[in-house]
Amino acid sequence: MLLHGEAIHAVSVGGFETCIELPRWKLCFDIGRCPPTAIRLPSVLFTHAHTDHMGGVIHHCATRDLMGMPPPRYWIPAEDLDAFRALLEVWRRLDRSALPCTVHPVRPGDRIDLGGGRWARAFRALHRVPALGYALGVTRRKLRADLVGAPKEEIIGRREAGEVIHEEREVVEIAFCGDTTIEVVEREPMVRHARILLLEVTFLDDRVSVERSRNKGHIHLDEVLERADLFQNEAILITHVSARYGNQEAHDILRRRLPPTLRDRVSVLAHPPRNT
Repeated sequence: MLLHGEAIHAVSVGGFETCIELPRWKLCFDIGRCPPTAIRLPSVLFTHAHTDHMGGVIHHCATRDLMGMPPPRYWIPAEDLDAFRALLEVWRRLDRSALPCTVHPVRPGDRIDLGGGRWARAFRALHRVPALGYALGVTRRKLRADLVGAPKEEIIGRREAGEVIHEEREVVEIAFCGDTTIEVVEREPMVRHARILLLEVTFLDDRVSVERSRNKGHIHLDEVLERADLFQNEAILITHVSARYGNQEAHDILRRRLPPTLRDRVSVLAHPPRNT
């Protein structure tokens, strides 16, 4: 799908699999069961270690090696680093192969340099296990505000005299919260102000109560509606919807329940066909 100019290839069904592919950024958020298209992306930022988000990592690693691609790079919540490395070692023994990859621990607040002025910054998500969300952004340079409109000769002169004539501004393009409770929206400005927000909303109506949703570490649509005025995003893609909701049903519920201030900005990620 194309969302406000951003190509997003994604599957996210609560409890089954989540893999968000961002080809322009050459990375995935989580790997799910490793869709074939995810293999070409060399970097994976993992939000947490539940199987539906991490289960396909060995397939991703092994297939890239089989196809002669460079070793992938994995970023893992720091609490799970030792266990993840142990998992790799077990599979290396089982597979009788090297499974080449690099593994990096991530903590809330860490900044990951993606090259070309692009970066990812981790923030704490609130789930049943240690979890992270990520904001993707770019650093842009522009002429200092006090020099805008100044004669070209003056600007050149100041630069040649060693004066810094540019200022840097960080712009958050995409935020992905992973599995979390609603408090992450209240706490993280990057989530509220990202140009595109990928937000898990697992339960959409009273078939599952808000209390039960929170106990599972997930967001309920009722909680989004209560905080509608917080979202400053240009576009919001709802992910991780429970499989109990069909695609058309989920779309109809959102169209009916969302206030006008959100309705035109929100879309929902469709479930894959049931035979896949």
